[in-house]
Amino acid sequence: MQPLQVLIPMLSLVLLGQTCQDTTTAENNSKDWWQTAQFYQIYPRSFMDSDGDGIGDLNGITSKLEYLKDLGVTAAWLSPIFKSPMVDFGYDISDFFDIQPEYGTLEDFRALIKKANELDLKIILDFVPNHSSDENEWFKKSVKREKGYEDYYVWHDGKVNAETGEREPPSNWLQAFRGSAWQWVEERQQYYLHQFAVQQADLNYRNPDVVAQMKRVLRYWLNEGVAGFRCDAVPVLFEVEMDENGQYADEEVSGLTDDVDSRNYLKSELIENRPETIDMAYQWRTVMDDHQRIYGGDTRVLLIETYAPPAYTMQFYGNRSVEGAHLPFNFNLITVPASNGVSASSIKTAVDNWLLNMPAGRTANWVIGNHDQRRAASRYGVANTDAMNMLVMIMPGGSVTYQGEELGMTDGWISWEDTQDPAACNSNQSLYEQLTRDPSRTPFHWTSGTNAGFSTATKTWLPLAENYKTVNVEVESAATRSHLKIYKALVALRKSSKTLQNGSTKYAVLNENVFVAKRYLSGSPSIVYVANLGSSGTTIDLDQFDKTLPSHLTLQIRSLNSTKAEGALFERNGLSLAAGEALVMSAS
Repeated sequence: MQPLQVLIPMLSLVLLGQTCQDTTTAENNSKDWWQTAQFYQIYPRSFMDSDGDGIGDLNGITSKLEYLKDLGVTAAWLSPIFKSPMVDFGYDISDFFDIQPEYGTLEDFRALIKKANELDLKIILDFVPNHSSDENEWFKKSVKREKGYEDYYVWHDGKVNAETGEREPPSNWLQAFRGSAWQWVEERQQYYLHQFAVQQADLNYRNPDVVAQMKRVLRYWLNEGVAGFRCDAVPVLFEVEMDENGQYADEEVSGLTDDVDSRNYLKSELIENRPETIDMAYQWRTVMDDHQRIYGGDTRVLLIETYAPPAYTMQFYGNRSVEGAHLPFNFNLITVPASNGVSASSIKTAVDNWLLNMPAGRTANWVIGNHDQRRAASRYGVANTDAMNMLVMIMPGGSVTYQGEELGMTDGWISWEDTQDPAACNSNQSLYEQLTRDPSRTPFHWTSGTNAGFSTATKTWLPLAENYKTVNVEVESAATRSHLKIYKALVALRKSSKTLQNGSTKYAVLNENVFVAKRYLSGSPSIVYVANLGSSGTTIDLDQFDKTLPSHLTLQIRSLNSTKAEGALFERNGLSLAAGEALVMSAS
């Protein structure tokens, strides 16, 4: 989906008074597990292959849970593992109550849950509520208009062109993977809506039976022991209702592109971000809370994927009378425009857009990558790998890590012949690299050996990234210093620091390249984060940020490209930072 675009003014030292934000909050020492959690996203197809078919699976994940425990992960979120024709690699579900055979069986899943429980790790599943596969029994029954399934999906007769007499789609709406969002079914003599691939038919949430069915899906997996759900593509759940003549209105042209097949060619005001969707998220939250109330145990969480304007996104949190999602995912660090990868001002804009819009008493979260985006190190620059991992760990609330970010994994290159992603396959050889999500989905790097230790297969489902021999768990675990060891140190600090768990937040741009943040809590040492995101060195005076800081700060964690000594004292003023250098310091 088209992310929200925000224009960023360049900020300089002379504007310091306007760039500094202090989000003081009431101190609260009784945080629930998810409020300071380290969520780790696993793309099952690419994490670990246990049976040598070149495709990751559940037993592979189970075999690597100790790795997650060693990282300090709180909860692992699995991208879809349900039965699927794999047109969109699990986001086209043919059976919401069973496991995709190439990933394993229900017994394998139960073994995964059992092992995770033994390690005190939580498992979160990907819930895909908007659509099902056209191979789902519900859809087949709906095509035949079987009783109870007639309106399970969004069906329409279409329109007849007055000039040609030909039947046409009901509206000009476009799907996310290029082309019309409507598909004609000869057997039923109607069109169905699909906001994604043609094989992903949109469920009709104006039908109470569909609402009840999807709640049954949630309860089924809660009963299997999952700790909650990440809900996919939620903003497209509802579309505008038909008018009094039973017709859907056309979207207006956006002016963003001349590519008439691209979803961005049109506005998305009629097919995204509808108010009914907010209420549905509140209903799902009730399912989570009811399960905990009945069966006990820890909070079951609801995480919402929403690329939407702040005014809409923040409604998912709930209001004074109703609870919503525990965490609507914060994609601001992904979607905010930045020149040359990332800048101090772009980070501040991203942070502002969340913390200054978030309702009081709610919990923030920070995300720098996922399976739909270029890898973080490729977008921000390899030199800024540690700086960005530090940022998500230092800021208040939950953090989300996409597999490989702890290693500094970068995008793999995928040829047109090896391309798998439908977003790319629906285009052509000259265009696919602008659209493909495959580069961030290449297999995980465990070792320097065959297939990076991911699989014993002759060929993996996607080729490996070329740098797997130097960027992998084995090498980085053995190194004196590495991205992996820095990541682990960050998680450990976050778990041990009352300031990071409960403190208030202040942050600023010191110049166009330097972002600084302070977390502080009465009775505990303050934590100061400083990152030079520029391509050249600089020297800063931290008293221009906060005159209450002591004259000297103790270095706790440094980026891989830093030559400073951890544990050493550094003056608040005249602090030199090399290009790409990031520091986490303590101030008593």
